[in-house]
Amino acid sequence: MTTEKPRVSILYCTQCNWLLRAGWMAQELLSTFSDTLGEVALVPGTGGNFEIRVGDVLVWERKRDGGFPGPKEVKQRVRDVIEPGRDLGHTDRAGGEAP
Repeated sequence: MTTEKPRVSILYCTQCNWLLRAGWMAQELLSTFSDTLGEVALVPGTGGNFEIRVGDVLVWERKRDGGFPGPKEVKQRVRDVIEPGRDLGHTDRAGGEAP
């Protein structure tokens, strides 16, 4: 039995030049969830949008959530959807990201 791995999509605004930010988030997610994710897609858009979805679940929306996420927030929110019991090590600790 084959289980399809989750797909993450990152919608970013091309008018705002947010491609590098979207690419950085994709890199962070692929580094952390390399064995768990099936795909991270960068989706060009307009209108100041920046959204991160796991399948149909909206885990971050710039307007709703008040700006851009850091890697810690994104990793925790994606983890909560795809592997709720997983320990993210230093990302889950009070200090957040490693220096």
